[in-house]
This record gives sequence, structure tokens and C-alpha cells, in this order.
Amino acid sequence: MLIGYARVSTEEQSLDLQMDALEKAGCEQIYSDQLSANKTQRPGLAEAQSHLRQGDVLVVWKLDRLGRSVNRLIELVENLAKQGIQFRSLTDRIDTTTPPGRFFFHMMASLAQMERELIAERTKAGLEAARQRGRLVGRNRMMTPSKIQSAKQRLDSGMSSREVARNLGVSIPTLYRWVPASSR
Repeated sequence: MLIGYARVSTEEQSLDLQMDALEKAGCEQIYSDQLSANKTQRPGLAEAQSHLRQGDVLVVWKLDRLGRSVNRLIELVENLAKQGIQFRSLTDRIDTTTPPGRFFFHMMASLAQMERELIAERTKAGLEAARQRGRLVGRNRMMTPSKIQSAKQRLDSGMSSREVARNLGVSIPTLYRWVPASSR
């Protein structure tokens, strides 16, 4: 079964062009959203996915109707493929029901994976360079030396761990990590 999904970014935009193309392509059911692709909760897409079964094809008018980021698109299509569901984009001429369509999509996925790995590699190199220059990397520690000293004093005076953590603005596990019971 062909199941269509259409999306426009605002209420002022019309779904007509996409709906007509999806109907012409033979979609038996069409679901839609009128909201930005940046929104993580898209009820129309969720409903379309809930109706898809093995052997079905999710059809969109254009790739960007499904998502803005390549990584998000690839993740979505790969999740569909794991369920035995194919994907088709009408204007981009991507159709994973055909060998060339699958090849093209796998090429896109490989490029996206390479991009993720290069970003991770550059991030690691940047952090290491900062460390070598003596810069502190990462987020600031919640427990400063003065907070640790204050926590020890308060705990020694009989204040409960919960009160000490609340007064210092940290969680109880953070307090215990920096001031273990065995050190008092």
C-alpha cells in the first residue's frame, strides 16, 4: 500500500499541490501536518507511521517535507527499512523499491555518516588542543573547593545530606560523589 505524507510549515500555506501529487501517485491514505519540520512532534507523520506495515511505501512530494536535516531523513528511512517499509520521494525521484533508489539512498547515508565522524574527529582534536594550551574544557564543576569545605562543615554539624545538597544547589548524588560518607 502507498501511504502519503504532506507537510507545510505554516497555516497560511496550502497542502493542495502535495495532496494532488500524492493522490496522482496512487496513495490510498494521506496524512499531513501544518507545522515546521523543526518540530519534533509531528502528529500527521506519527499517524502515517502507525499505519505503515511491511511491504508498504511511504510517499512524500519532496524530501524536505519529511525533514530538514540529512541525518534525520536517513535515520527515519533506515528505521522504515528495518520494518520492511520502502520510501519514495516524487520530485526528488528517490525510490527505495528500486536498486538505483536504494543505492542512491545508501550513498547519502554513507556521506552523512562520514560527516558525523569528521565532526567528532574535529571536536576531539579541538578539545585536545585546548587541553594542551592549559584551557579547561567541558562544563564547570558544580562542586568548587569552597562548596566542598562548606558541605563537610555542615554535615559535621549535623545538617542532613538533603538540606546540605539543597543549600549548595546540587543533587544528593553529586554531594556524595564529592564528599563521600567515608571521608567525614
